[in-house]
Amino acid sequence: MKTVTPPTQLQSRNQPFKAGTRGSPLARQQTATVLELLRQACPAPDGKTMFEEHIIVTTGDAVLNKPLAEIGGKGLFAKEIHESLAAGRIDFAVHSLKDLETGLPPGIVLACTLTREDPRDVLILPPGRTPASANDPLSALPQGAVVGSASVRRQAQLKHARPDLRFTLLRGNVGTRLGKIEAGELDATLLAYAGLRRLGLADKASLVLETEHMLPAACQGIVGITARETDSDLLALLAAIENPASKAVATAERALLSTLDGSCRTPIAGYATLNDDGSLHLTGLVARHDGSFLLRRDITGSAADAALMGRELGLSLKADSPGDIFLP
Repeated sequence: MKTVTPPTQLQSRNQPFKAGTRGSPLARQQTATVLELLRQACPAPDGKTMFEEHIIVTTGDAVLNKPLAEIGGKGLFAKEIHESLAAGRIDFAVHSLKDLETGLPPGIVLACTLTREDPRDVLILPPGRTPASANDPLSALPQGAVVGSASVRRQAQLKHARPDLRFTLLRGNVGTRLGKIEAGELDATLLAYAGLRRLGLADKASLVLETEHMLPAACQGIVGITARETDSDLLALLAAIENPASKAVATAERALLSTLDGSCRTPIAGYATLNDDGSLHLTGLVARHDGSFLLRRDITGSAADAALMGRELGLSLKADSPGDIFLP
């Protein structure tokens, strides 16, 4: 992160920059992190407040009794936020990048990606339950166990490995989901490890699932910031806190997702890593919702070709997958 001097026209602003965010504890924690990084990178002149949080209620947060696919997809976590951004009511927006659609509204750009947190998924189990085998994390789940999840990606991978498992819809914030398990209402649920770590709840993870057992969602663990493409001075400020490694892997993973062009009903996963020699390794996965088909492939290339790699792997997966997987 580099320190920048805000342009004169930004220093003379009468109002602080407003950062749009969802109102969940995790979203607000992520936004607090972004604002602190901006304050470090761009110290306010004369003790002035340059950045502040602005909470926006999204449809994705308000409607919790239906799967996202039935109410408009994961874009509903950003719809109202981007409407506020386009209208000038906020100046930039903070997102969990995995929840941000690859096609952004006209005039809005992905301006910044922060350092990636641990991207793995975790299994949340009732107290005292542990896997019977260290090599088989799902051995912690009894035959016919009921798993709470709204993620078709997680469901498909679990069903492929364990067709006996049953699933029920479980949405809401992290605390809500943890409470369901602690109350004994379900046998298990899955959460992103990144969210637990950011909330100081890493100890709630019963078992961290390695990527070979559960491939993460594209951009899981990355915080992304969107802004208006015409706000060049603000874009320059946001560039000061961008993490180049996160930008590279996010570019590859979002290109993969865009090429596959699946709906919220399509189980898709993508995970990229940067190697010490500067090369990039990308793994992609597509599956049927019921786990009866699952295809996983890898590609390695130059980080400079991240977008090209994502498209290439996406086309390869799509070419060798049943067409019904990608139907709306």
